[in-house]
Amino acid sequence: MKDVNLGIKDLNFRYRRGKMLVRLTDGREVLIPVSFFPDIQQMPVKEREKWMVLDDQYFTFENMTRVYSVLDLLKVA
Repeated sequence: MKDVNLGIKDLNFRYRRGKMLVRLTDGREVLIPVSFFPDIQQMPVKEREKWMVLDDQYFTFENMTRVYSVLDLLKVA
């Protein structure tokens, strides 16, 4: 993804129930239903707080093997 300049700054699952608020590095915020990501939806709420951003372009969780990209977020937004 060498042509992508947009990155992930922060994830928030407590902003609104059933939603994931994603803050992007360009200042935009995207509110996405967690139901668009069934494996995240099935995670206990406490486990959702254990997210990590990788190289500004990807995110995953401490107990998850799947890695999502900023493009995955924008496809559903």
